[in-house]
Amino acid sequence: MSPQPSAMRVLSVIPPMTQLNTPYPSTAYLTGFLRSRGVDAVQEDLALALMLKLFSRAGLLSLREAIHALDVAKRTPLVQGFDEAFDVYLSTISATIAFLQGRDPTLAHRICGRQFLPEGPRFASLDVYIDEDGGDPLAWAFGALGLQDKARHLATLYLNDLADVLRDAVDPRFEFVRYAESLATSQPTFEPLAEALAAPLNLVDTTLRELTLASIAHHQPRLVLISIPFPGAVYAAFRIAQFIRAEHPGIKIALGGGFVNTELRELTEPRVFDYFDYVTLDAGERPLLALLEHLDGKRSKQRLVRTFVREDDLLPHGGADAAMQRLWGPTVVRYINFVEPDIAFAEVGTPTWDGLPLDRYLSLLDMLNPMNRLWSDGRWNKLTVAHGCYWKKCSFCDVSLDYISRYEGTSAATLVDRIEAIVAETGQTGFHFVDEAAPPKALKALAAELQARNSSISWWGNIRFEKSFSPELCQQLADSGCIAISGGLEVASDRLLNLMKKGVSVEQVARVTRGFTDAGILVHAYLMYGFPTQTVQDTVDALEYVRQLFEQGCIQSGFFHRFACTVHSPVGRDPAAYGVTLLPLPPVSFAKNDVGFNDPTGVDHDRLGVGLKKAIYNYMHGIGLEEDVRSWFPFKVPKTTVARHRIARALSASGQG
Repeated sequence: MSPQPSAMRVLSVIPPMTQLNTPYPSTAYLTGFLRSRGVDAVQEDLALALMLKLFSRAGLLSLREAIHALDVAKRTPLVQGFDEAFDVYLSTISATIAFLQGRDPTLAHRICGRQFLPEGPRFASLDVYIDEDGGDPLAWAFGALGLQDKARHLATLYLNDLADVLRDAVDPRFEFVRYAESLATSQPTFEPLAEALAAPLNLVDTTLRELTLASIAHHQPRLVLISIPFPGAVYAAFRIAQFIRAEHPGIKIALGGGFVNTELRELTEPRVFDYFDYVTLDAGERPLLALLEHLDGKRSKQRLVRTFVREDDLLPHGGADAAMQRLWGPTVVRYINFVEPDIAFAEVGTPTWDGLPLDRYLSLLDMLNPMNRLWSDGRWNKLTVAHGCYWKKCSFCDVSLDYISRYEGTSAATLVDRIEAIVAETGQTGFHFVDEAAPPKALKALAAELQARNSSISWWGNIRFEKSFSPELCQQLADSGCIAISGGLEVASDRLLNLMKKGVSVEQVARVTRGFTDAGILVHAYLMYGFPTQTVQDTVDALEYVRQLFEQGCIQSGFFHRFACTVHSPVGRDPAAYGVTLLPLPPVSFAKNDVGFNDPTGVDHDRLGVGLKKAIYNYMHGIGLEEDVRSWFPFKVPKTTVARHRIARALSASGQG
C-alpha cells in the first residue's frame, strides 16, 4: 500500500558553496521525487544567492565597511589595492555579473579591451601567455573569434580577485567551491567546526543569515532538507541550520548528501543534533518517505530508515553504566534502520528545477582546460542514466558504499521521457549525465531512443574506456548529441591498471579514445599518481603513454590528481593486498574518510606531481609533445621503458592509425 501524501511543506536547500554556473542537482532530484508523491516540495539555492549578494554593489559597499573597520596594519596589499580602486569596482560589478549571466553580451568588447575592469593580482596569470611578438596574450587560447570566451575568462579573473579580497579582509576560509572545507574533510572530531560556529558572525555569515531567514519567511516550511555534497559546503550548511534553529525552533531540519553518505557513517557526536534533528544516509527517497510519515504521526521513530537521531537519557542510570553516563552525558546518537526496499530508479520521478533562478547562474571560465570549462561554463541539466556503478571493482573507489554498489537502471524510454520533460520545463537542451560510469549498453539504447524521437540535445558524461565503445557506437553517441566524455585512465600502466582492477589496458584505452575523437567527441582523461607500489619508473612510463595519447589525438584534455586512500575503498579495507600498511586513525566521532598509509617504495610523489601537472598543461595546448618526458622534471628521473611509437602502432594494428 502506497503512503498517503504528506500535508507539510518541505524546503530543500543547496548550501554554499557548490557550483555557480548550474544548480547542484540534489534538490532538483528530491523536489521532483517528493512532488511525484504528492508532497508540497520547494527548493532554494542559497549558494548562488550568497554569491550574488556578496558580489553586488551593496555587497561591495559592505565589504569596504568591513575593510575600514580593520586596523590599517591588518590590511594586506591586496585589500589596500581594492580600497584604492573601489570606485572602479563599484561601477563595474553589476555589469560584469550581468555579462556572466548572459544578459549583456555586448559588454565583451569593453572587457576584452582591458580598460574596463580593474586588474588585480589574478591577472598576473596572463603574463605566462605573452607571445614573443607582443601580440594578444590569450590569442592562443581563444583565437580571433573567441571574444565572448576571452571576456568570460577576464571577468572570472576579476571575480577571483574580489574573492581574494573577501578572504583577506573578512573570512580567510572563503572560496567559491572549497569554502572552509578543512573544518570537515576527514575531521575525526566536531571541535574545529564547533569553534567556528561559535565565533562571532562575519560579513559572509550575516549575509547568509539574512538570505536564510528570507527563504524561510517566503516558503514557510515545516521540514528543511539540507544536502551537503562536498566538505566545502559543510560550514555554511551548519550555519544555515543554526540560523533556522535560533529563529524558528519548531521547524524540523534533516541533513543528507554525498559528504554525509561518505564521511559521517560512524557519527556519534551529539552536538551535530544541536543543528539538525535527523541525519540520513545514502539514497534519500526511502528515508524521506519514512521521515515524513513519522512527522505526520503515521510511523514511530523506531521505524525510521537509515537515520541518525539524538536521544536523551537513553542510558540507564547507576550500576555498571554510571561511568558511561558521566563520560557521555545524558544524550547519545542512535542509528535507526528499519529495513525497507529502496525506491526503484525507474520510480524516483523526474528532477525539477522549478523555483530555481535559472537565468541568474554565471557562466565562468576559470581554467583553460576544455573539460573543466564544461564544469564551470554554461548551465547543464544534470541527470543520471543509472543508479550506482555497473563495474564497481576499482580498488581506489568507494565501492562498498550505496552510491556505487547498488546498480540499478531504467528503460531508455523512461530516460528520454525525463529528458523531454526537463527541456520543456527549462527551455535548455544541454545535459550532463553525472553517473560514476555510464553503462555502454544503456548509452547505446539512450542514443537510439533520442534518434528515434528526433530529440536534439547536447550531452556529456563519465564512462569507462572499455572495448564495448566501438568506433560505430562512438559515432552513434555523437549523432545523438554527445559532445564530450571523460574517463579514468588513472596510472597509465598495465601493471597498475590490473592492480586497480580497472578492467582496461593502455592500448585498449588508446583505441577507445581514438574512436571518440574520430567521432568528434572531446575526450578527457582522469589521471592518478601515488597509487600503492607506484615507482618513479612507473610514473615516467605513465607520462610517456599520456604524451603519446595526446600526440595521436586520442585525448584532448586531462588532469593529474594525487591518490588518496579512503576507508571505504578496497585499498582501505584490505591494504595488505596492495602492499601497504595503513596509519592508525584517532578515535572518530565525526567525519571519517581519508586514511594515510605507508608505501614501501618510499617515492616522493608530491615532488613528481609538479612535473606531471606541468607536462599535461602543456600537452593540452599542443606544446612539448616532441620532448623527452624527463624534461618536465627538475631532477633526474629514469628514461622511459615505453617504446616511443607504441600507441601509434596499436592504433595502426586496429585500423585507426
